Amino acid sequence: MFASLTMEKDITLQIIQDQTNSEIKNHAGTFKEIQKMSPLLRHANYTLLAGTPPREKKLLTVGISSVQRPHGTYLLATLQSLFQASSTHDLECIVVLVHLSDPDSAWLTQTVANISELFAPHIKAQKLLVVHGLLGGSPLRNVNHSWPCQSLYSRQKLDYALLMHFDSNLSEYFLLMEDNVRCAPRFVSAIYWAVLAWKELPWVMLEFSSLRFSGKVFHTSDLTRLTSFFLLFPKYTPTHLFLSELPLFSAQNVPIHFGTPMFFHMGNYPESEAACFPAEEVEDFGESDNPAAVVFTDMTSKTDLPQYAYVLSEDSFATLDPLKGNYMTVVLDRLQKVTRILVHTGSKIKGLYRLEQGQVLPGYDHLQNHKDCAHYTLLGPLVAGNLDQRVIYEEDSVQELSCIKLLVLASQNSWLLIREIKVWAEPEKEEYEWAQ
Repeated sequence: MFASLTMEKDITLQIIQDQTNSEIKNHAGTFKEIQKMSPLLRHANYTLLAGTPPREKKLLTVGISSVQRPHGTYLLATLQSLFQASSTHDLECIVVLVHLSDPDSAWLTQTVANISELFAPHIKAQKLLVVHGLLGGSPLRNVNHSWPCQSLYSRQKLDYALLMHFDSNLSEYFLLMEDNVRCAPRFVSAIYWAVLAWKELPWVMLEFSSLRFSGKVFHTSDLTRLTSFFLLFPKYTPTHLFLSELPLFSAQNVPIHFGTPMFFHMGNYPESEAACFPAEEVEDFGESDNPAAVVFTDMTSKTDLPQYAYVLSEDSFATLDPLKGNYMTVVLDRLQKVTRILVHTGSKIKGLYRLEQGQVLPGYDHLQNHKDCAHYTLLGPLVAGNLDQRVIYEEDSVQELSCIKLLVLASQNSWLLIREIKVWAEPEKEEYEWAQ
């Protein structure tokens, strides 16, 4: 009986995903054209429950939407983790926005009292805002749902839309988080360096965890269109599927997913919510395997071989005064389905001699000399001299790599230390010959 129900749930979710993907493709052009706020959001009303907005625009708003749950929430633990993981300098760059979306007045009063007692210094310093938002008279709050998950999806999209809509001018970037998340130390710094490196490149969403909602960063300037788009989709559309397909709406093309997660789920989802989502799996890449390859470079070194940067050892490659256009290329012996690439430049201590401006490019199709590839795509820029990203391929693209290139984007008058290049690849499928 249990297996039958599980299979039925999986089939239902797959049907919904297919419908959602179809809706997304139909509306992809609409996202780029939406410039005005959704008419529904013009009727949004907010009550400021605690704190006051900061006087100056911040780098990042950390947005959390929280609702009453039968067995309690982890909101206070999430806020505690967030503030503990942030340095004094980090806190100068952010404002935390909590949207309490449940209409229960008793719950609202008690939750605000708890937050005000535990986080009074942050509220006083204008680092924490607590609001309650409503769409007065909106049918979205009172619609009848034929499937329990529809109610959850509808409420969730509305709550996130109200949360994002409030952050119209608080900061330059917006980080979406759930109310049951533990934060890695210095996550704000990690986001700062990432958005700085990506500043001149097109993107719509940067992902700092594998969680369904938490760890996703947006330009605040995109939030008006994003919230309007939330409300375009029908009630059966799962919010997490909508978010996962956001790159289709822009020149980003594929998700930009950093390899080192910054946010982790705490506790358990209520059964009512867990039934509406596929199980979250934290991807364990294990140790890098660095498939067999030869390394080429046009940078000179008196003592180091370029291969030193790729072998899994303490060896590294050092060169003096790298020039714009210099490169180091890892040419794989055979095609590989690469899933993650990590590049570290500079010393382990203080990051001295790192590459200030560089990017990593996956390459396809070996040239005849087997020293380079015919064409490349951009994986991402170095972030503070490093890169750690999952490799996610465009739909209908070549799925296996032949090369990985580290490219110098600007000359620098100093030593450059390429400490290590690590590659994770899917294991090759074994072929068995069966006796006939």
